[in-house]
Amino acid sequence: MTGIAGLNKKNNFVLVIRDADVVAAALGQALAGASAEDRPGLERAAALVASTAAATDTQLRASWVRSRWAAVGFTGDITSVAAVKALRQAEPKLSLLAAVQLQNEAVAHPA
Repeated sequence: MTGIAGLNKKNNFVLVIRDADVVAAALGQALAGASAEDRPGLERAAALVASTAAATDTQLRASWVRSRWAAVGFTGDITSVAAVKALRQAEPKLSLLAAVQLQNEAVAHPA
């Protein structure tokens, strides 16, 4: 998830969109007709999709928050005010309330 469509200061939520089932089905079809040399890469991709599909919405949001911090080079204490500021720097349309809620999810679900 690289961005949040429709995010503005009036919306204090982050919607997680899951399409792992579609990707898993496509990988399954690709595996069915895969050559011996393509099979290991497709099997690894299928395993990654399965592990992502098993993650909760909160875990996915926490992962997204960490990716946004990385995008702005934040490496400090994720429980700090600076972390909220960095998150809002990465996503300027994020409200303060939403940034704090997302920060709390990232704290609760470390990488």
